Amino acid sequence: MNLHWSVGPGRPATLVAPHQPGVEEALLWLASAHDALRAGLREHGAVYIRGLPVHSVEAFAQVRDVLLPQRTPHRETATPRGDLGHGVRTTTNLPSGQSIRTHNEDSHALTFPGLLLFGCLSAPDQGGATPVADCRTVLRYLPPHLVERMRTYGWLLTRTYSDRVPAGWRSAFGTGSRAEVERRCAENLVSCEWRADGGLRTRGLRPGVVRHPETGEEVWFNHMAFWNEWSLDEKVREILVDELGHDGLPFHTGFGDGLPLTRGELYTISAAYEAATVRRAWEPGDLMLVDNVRSAHGRDPYRGDRRIVVATGAPLTFADCRSAVRPAAAPLPARAGLLTCP
Repeated sequence: MNLHWSVGPGRPATLVAPHQPGVEEALLWLASAHDALRAGLREHGAVYIRGLPVHSVEAFAQVRDVLLPQRTPHRETATPRGDLGHGVRTTTNLPSGQSIRTHNEDSHALTFPGLLLFGCLSAPDQGGATPVADCRTVLRYLPPHLVERMRTYGWLLTRTYSDRVPAGWRSAFGTGSRAEVERRCAENLVSCEWRADGGLRTRGLRPGVVRHPETGEEVWFNHMAFWNEWSLDEKVREILVDELGHDGLPFHTGFGDGLPLTRGELYTISAAYEAATVRRAWEPGDLMLVDNVRSAHGRDPYRGDRRIVVATGAPLTFADCRSAVRPAAAPLPARAGLLTCP
């Protein structure tokens, strides 16, 4: 089957599907077009499919079963989102006036989705696009010394869970058992320490430049800018530092050589993402299929009722992506008030 993709400056590749009277007919068409859709995804890294009657969680789940037959299991909750059943979740539930920085889904996990499927059940009145950035292009736009540093050392993610902020460790891990948290941290190559106030601090080393499992092309693949303290709104950052102290911020990121990401380096990475980004306004029924290694995604601020759902599939590991840096549980710097996990 030959499909006609519309591609324009600043816009992702888009396909207007032939009219389908109902969900069953749409599923049959998607199954027949599956190979052609995957070919388009290999070429473009992210593709929109417009015009199908996909207006409910149940219909989206049926589409997911056609396009993403192998699901990726849900990992530790890092950002607030809702579970809608059927293996379908809401996208990140952060305030509508706040943008969400571009990132690769679950790049901090040992197993992460190779493919993402987004669906629009309700489009906002204004804004709210899900921008996507070609991670090969991001790599080319970055200064060579930053790329080489990431390629050689990887990146560090330090997380502090406190009951004074919404993402306490019980909520994030879905358990009240310290032993279970310690088991999961060890299983996922993350070091952990219990704080004297009952909170938890974890740290892991991950690759930040990997190779695409099919093409072998190098890509920028990480959450380093997303979870950096300088990515916080300045007023929010000041409030959190006053309330929690600098060491108590929920997230810290830096390079694997132990040096933090500076504010200037964050701006440089952000500019590279933006230069590689395309976006399209959502319409009800829209689908977007994303290669999670080739393309990063985010969210624009919006007004109105925005209901975007997501499913993940085609699980991968860093071994599949031939990363030079091996994931590891990184030791945490010695600080007062910490108790090392057994």
